[in-house]
Amino acid sequence: MRIESYSFGRIVVSGREYSRDLIILPGKVRENWWRKEGHRLCLEDLEDVLKEEVEVLVIGTGYYGMMEVPEDVRKELERRGIEVVIERTRRACDIFNKLSGSKKVAAALHLTC
Repeated sequence: MRIESYSFGRIVVSGREYSRDLIILPGKVRENWWRKEGHRLCLEDLEDVLKEEVEVLVIGTGYYGMMEVPEDVRKELERRGIEVVIERTRRACDIFNKLSGSKKVAAALHLTC
């Protein structure tokens, strides 16, 4: 999977355009990703990622970085052996693309604010 472009509210992954938040997993995209608490990430929001046993999770916090990733969520992911990268979504897309060729990586991306 490769992120071809990203702009506020729009992303193109492997030739397909999306306009809602999503999770990119090895070999597939989970569309219309919604979080239990909106702009605050919870561990249960990442169930699909946890089933995949990825090495790295890249979290895109939005164009302006408005989605919060609580410290306890990051620590629990790391306790489970998942490296966590948290960046605004534009930077998260670049990091995902760089890592995807060498590691089993997933991305959880907030596309707007």
